[in-house]
Amino acid sequence: MSYQQYRPNSFNVLPLVVKNLLIINGLFFLATFALQNQFDLTDKLGLHYPLSDKFQPYQIITYMFMHGGLMHIIFNMFALWMFGNTLENYWGPKRFLIYYIITGIGAAVCHYAVVHFQIQPTLSIIDSYIANPSLESFKAFLDSGNFQLTSADMVNNFNENIPTYYNKAIESQNYTEALRISVDYMHTFKADFLNGPVVVGASGSVFGILLAFGMLFPNTMLYIYFAIPIKAKWFVVIYGAMELFSGIANRPTDNVAHFAHLGGMLFGFFLIKYWQKKNNHFY
Repeated sequence: MSYQQYRPNSFNVLPLVVKNLLIINGLFFLATFALQNQFDLTDKLGLHYPLSDKFQPYQIITYMFMHGGLMHIIFNMFALWMFGNTLENYWGPKRFLIYYIITGIGAAVCHYAVVHFQIQPTLSIIDSYIANPSLESFKAFLDSGNFQLTSADMVNNFNENIPTYYNKAIESQNYTEALRISVDYMHTFKADFLNGPVVVGASGSVFGILLAFGMLFPNTMLYIYFAIPIKAKWFVVIYGAMELFSGIANRPTDNVAHFAHLGGMLFGFFLIKYWQKKNNHFY
């Protein structure tokens, strides 16, 4: 059945699943700021790297409902409503929710698969140092590009250990103590390094929804900035290509999880193809 021939029996501007997703995301966003002085909700519910000691299995779901700022949640919720309401009315609430969750999980899997390969060289250097430490190699590490303080915990732990205890041990020529401090610090640095990447947001699911809209309703006209017309299929292709380019560029100042977006689209593509093959009459 083609999209052009399909007409739902009823059309809800705010269908059940989309409505509840908007509410839940909004409540989590408000709670993040309401509790910020007592409880770091992002740290608990955002998705940490699986080898981090802060990782919890439930985070692979809860991270989808956390957002890093006002514009982040506004963009995601607007896209969820704009494209999600059509898909939920077309698919029904059950299939739409399954799609939303699976693409969100797929986004997380793809993102941390890429992160794993990106951070592996630094982890190898850290592990090699811990196994065979020397003051010369510790200094070389501190002077290298692998040593970056990218979180508050990393800055605090560095300031507490290196400028004081380690430097004093070197100045007093107590090299055995300095070596011990360096090894302890490298253990701490590794833990902080693994705890650093935290993913939040519904963007993976939203990009999966965007992909689904482009596949199911390819010739629907969208208007960029409410003025520039473009067919949905070309909008998806261009947006996906931009995300791929940005992900490969890997700019240091870019904190957007581009491969999570692509992961949501990738898992969405395969899920739709699976449904089409299994239930051809549905489409």
